[in-house]
Order: sequence, then structure tokens, then C-alpha cells
Amino acid sequence: MKIFDAHTHLNDDPFWGQTASYLQRAQDLDVVEMAIIGSNQQFNERALTLAHDYPQLHAVIGWHPEFAAEYDEDLLVQQLQQPQVVAVGEIGLDYHWPQNPQPAQQQQLFARQLDLAEQYQLPVNIHTRDAFADTYEVLRAHWPHFGVIMHSFNGPLDWLEKFLALGCYISFSGVVSFKNAPEVRVAAQNTPAERLLVETDAPYLTPEPHRGEQNEPGFTRFVAAAVAKCRQETLEQVANYTWQNAHEVYRLNEKN
Repeated sequence: MKIFDAHTHLNDDPFWGQTASYLQRAQDLDVVEMAIIGSNQQFNERALTLAHDYPQLHAVIGWHPEFAAEYDEDLLVQQLQQPQVVAVGEIGLDYHWPQNPQPAQQQQLFARQLDLAEQYQLPVNIHTRDAFADTYEVLRAHWPHFGVIMHSFNGPLDWLEKFLALGCYISFSGVVSFKNAPEVRVAAQNTPAERLLVETDAPYLTPEPHRGEQNEPGFTRFVAAAVAKCRQETLEQVANYTWQNAHEVYRLNEKN
């Protein structure tokens, strides 16, 4: 069995300098391939470094809405052309924190990066928090034709259906295992197998049975197990089709 962590942050400070150790811990849990997600200049550069040094790691490069004021398009364009890059991300909208840039600035950055993804024929990895309606409208207006992943989906069934209708892949994090997240389990139950992904978003959103601990990529196994339980499938089934879906949306079969 092989499991793909579709969204993780080995480039974040808790893991930096300990990559080999965390990769071994992940391998012991059958998590053997990962997308390393950027969000600003430092984390983008680190994602590229990891993808260069480890063939099982793939760089996803972009500017998170939190860092809209720091956006450097010339640098991003240069990085997007490196062979280790498999997607643009994580990009999107985050209206949760009042200190984040204003919605209009976030939307402008989001749209610009969607256009760049289209230009460079790359899929996108989407962050949306308290912003489903605007995320949906910006996606519709600047639809990238090379794949869209809704990262750590936590919305109700009606929004799931809207994003599926657009053609999105839906990625579930440890939230699917939380006792207070029945809506997310309903979404996981209703996502077609060919559109479903699993992720950790490590070091955040630690799944059961490890809640309270720092999350890590190996815990994708427990996310996949939670998805399997709510779909009444086996862990092996979920691992298999989410592995195939990750390779499809990140176009890794074309790179091999």
C-alpha cells in the first residue's frame, strides 16, 4: 500500500532540517510521496529545495492570501518554470483573520495567480476560509483548465456539489476525523472516488488518534483511515484511488 499526502508543509519551521527523519517516519506508515506546499518567498524556496533533494517530494509554489502585500510576481514566474514545480499554491482567499489583507486585494492576487497557472499549464491548490462564495466566483471567472484542488475541504454538501460541478478535486485533511465535524464526513461520503484526495496540512490539523500532538506527513494514513470509515471502504481502497488521483491532478505520470 502506498499513500500520497496531497498537501503538507515539510518546508515549515517545525520540520526544517529534519526532513530525512520525518520521511522515514512517514514511510513506516506507508506515506511515500508528498506535495510540499509554499505560501510566501521563504516557504516557496524551501519547497523547491526539498523537491530538488528528494524525488518523492514535489513543489507547489504560490502566495497565500495572508501574504498578499509581499507578492513578488517576477520571482514567482521564475520559480514556476523550474521542473520540480507541479502546481501553483496554496492560493485563494482567507477572510477569517481581521489582520489579513482586504478582500479586494486578496481577490486580485488570487485571480492573477490563477491566470499564471493557466499560462504555465499548471494545476492549482486552493485555500479558502470563510470565503466560499467569493472563491467560487473568482474561480469561475479565471478558471484554470489544468486541475483544481480544494485543499482541506470543510464545507457543507451544497458547496461540495458546486465545486465538484466546476471540476475540482476535493482534498480532506485530519478535520474529517474530528468529532465536531459531521459536515466534513458527509462531504467525504459524497465525493466521487475519482475526485478525492487525502492530506495532512502538517504541522496543522492533526487527525485522530493523534489530536493534541504536532501533525506530520505520516499521519496521512489516519486521514485516509477516517475517510475509509465514513465511506465504508477499506484503507487500501482509499489509499489506492487517492494515490492515483494525486498523480493525475499533479500530472506526475507525465513527469515519470
